Amino acid sequence: MLGKKLVTAQKRGETRALCLGLGMVTCSMVMYFFIGITIVPFYTKSVWTTQTTCKLLKTNIKDKVLCPNSKGSEDEEIFPYPCLQVWVNLTASGQEAMLYHTEDTLARNSKCSYIPGKSENSEKVKEQIEEIASNFKKQQTFPCYYDPRRKQTDVILSRLYPPKGLLFAFLWPTLMFTGGCLIIVLVKISQYVSVLSAWQ
Repeated sequence: MLGKKLVTAQKRGETRALCLGLGMVTCSMVMYFFIGITIVPFYTKSVWTTQTTCKLLKTNIKDKVLCPNSKGSEDEEIFPYPCLQVWVNLTASGQEAMLYHTEDTLARNSKCSYIPGKSENSEKVKEQIEEIASNFKKQQTFPCYYDPRRKQTDVILSRLYPPKGLLFAFLWPTLMFTGGCLIIVLVKISQYVSVLSAWQ
């Protein structure tokens, strides 16, 4: 009687472990899918793939401009802010170019190097822009990214999804997938050993 109870409990434990493993594998595949349709396209479409050193030429803060509406966004996202323009000299080619914060900055507003977050306090936004301009003047030289094929003459300060960021995004689903597969394999081995011992 006790032996039957132990066998029943073992089968239930194996079933739960198998469901856990399959669930982990399924979740990891879903995560792979979402990463593939969200992050990967941005990474592959980015032409700013080569890093070089940029030397500051000049910074300019123009009067307030309106943040243009991106496709599918609401009208509330349009807000005025001081337009910071940063011009740099590429050490790789010696050419003068305008610097943008990320690829998204250039896509949203090609006139400004930086787009601040929406804030009701215009004074804080102005202070933030001035602080960024001051930091550029202090640093003078800094790493930046440019298009080696020169299809895009502008440069960016940082990539939205660098290679390390892409690898980190794939790390967690990979660990979950590996863990799920490992659980399934261990359950199958346990079942095989149980059948073999029962047969003997």
